[in-house]
Amino acid sequence: MIVRFCAAAFVSVLTINAAQAQVRAPTRLPDPRTEFVRQCAPRMLGRWEHPEEVCGCLHDHAAAAVEDRDLREALLRGISETGVPTIETDWVPTSKQGEIGPTFTKIAKPTLQCMFDPAKQ
Repeated sequence: MIVRFCAAAFVSVLTINAAQAQVRAPTRLPDPRTEFVRQCAPRMLGRWEHPEEVCGCLHDHAAAAVEDRDLREALLRGISETGVPTIETDWVPTSKQGEIGPTFTKIAKPTLQCMFDPAKQ
């Protein structure tokens, strides 16, 4: 009986210690901007002299101009997958698909500035 009690107490202590270790050392989530630039830059190689700078600028200025979360995420996806601002209609809810054109109008100036003169952005 005492052996069972000691074994149960030992397992409990191990479980509590493991849980405390997880609380003390939280897992780090990747920075969304860094992850975007990591995915985007290879698509920009050969097009631009400083692809990381262009990608960072697109993230910080062009995509930041889009207030709607669904449209912004679709735009970031398009840039990171193709290297150019793109939004596929199936990437956004049907109710927002009519906003794709106006979104491109909104990001035109910051996008061109990022691509041709990212240092001035």
